[in-house]
Amino acid sequence: MLIVLATSPRVAPGLLSWPAWQALRSADAVLAPAGHPQLPALDEAGIRYRVTDEPGTPPVDAPSADVVVVWLPQPGAEPPVPPGAELLHGSADLPGAHLMDLVATMDRLRVECPWDARQTHASLVPHLLDEPYEALEAFESGDEQAFCEELGDVLLQVVFHARIAAERDDDSSFTIDDVADGIVAKLVRRHPHVFADVTVSGPDEVTRNWDEIKREEKRSKAERHGLDPSGQAAPSALDGVPFGQPALALAAQLQRRAARAGVPDELARLAEAGRGGPVGSVGSVGSVGSVGSGDDIGSGDDIGGELFRLVAAARAADRDPEMELRAAARRYLDLVRRWERDATNP
Repeated sequence: MLIVLATSPRVAPGLLSWPAWQALRSADAVLAPAGHPQLPALDEAGIRYRVTDEPGTPPVDAPSADVVVVWLPQPGAEPPVPPGAELLHGSADLPGAHLMDLVATMDRLRVECPWDARQTHASLVPHLLDEPYEALEAFESGDEQAFCEELGDVLLQVVFHARIAAERDDDSSFTIDDVADGIVAKLVRRHPHVFADVTVSGPDEVTRNWDEIKREEKRSKAERHGLDPSGQAAPSALDGVPFGQPALALAAQLQRRAARAGVPDELARLAEAGRGGPVGSVGSVGSVGSVGSGDDIGSGDDIGGELFRLVAAARAADRDPEMELRAAARRYLDLVRRWERDATNP
């Protein structure tokens, strides 16, 4: 009987299933190509084997039923299995294990490819913007395979930047493992209802908890940098909103954050009108509610068309719609922060 014992190159040598070890220990003969990563583990386990130079198919015909031969092909792709032979998987990948292949591929490209070797954080920055938009376009097309491929391009940017950072020999260096550790720690910290004993009633309470956790993270970050949190600017509900994003996404994120914090609707209308003067007392600004939800918006059935018409109107007035909206977003930011100061200092 011939047993083809397949192993994963992403699992450490020696970490084999119990059936695999049983097959190796009970076999009449164990065959493996030279340099197979499992050979040192077989030596430590006291299992005798014979090295053969055949890299692909088993180097023997199927033995008789009363003789058991185990063939260890090189780890990797599914090996060929002769008729009458048994395929036994000695180790298997965990979900996400193929990310190790991407890291190894990037390491090699960084050394052997002249183009990859010369890239810097700065030269790759345009791709940090381009690749997510290409992924979004693939998603909108409904082509799931294209979406999968474009997500790979997004992932490449993370691995590429981490590889460049790992080459530095100062305190600013970091590795792909540092990137992974950081996001895992953040996810665990921001989900105490999953990883700790916090109980929540629903998504709204999860969001409120996130906001409080993020405020505490900002205080801790200030302390780590030797800053007195009490001497810093008062925290704002809009802290952390990246102003580098496109204006429409920026405006939407500002308004979502403000709505969660109970910022009055009137501030959005003041920003729309280009008025950034003193807001006055908190009670005079208007009712608390969802920002931008006034009756003037209408049913919302043609919001896309209305936005398109506004772009056309801006062009007709020789104004850049992106810059105009960014200016309104900054006015809104100032108004919200002023309102927050008034709320804490009536």
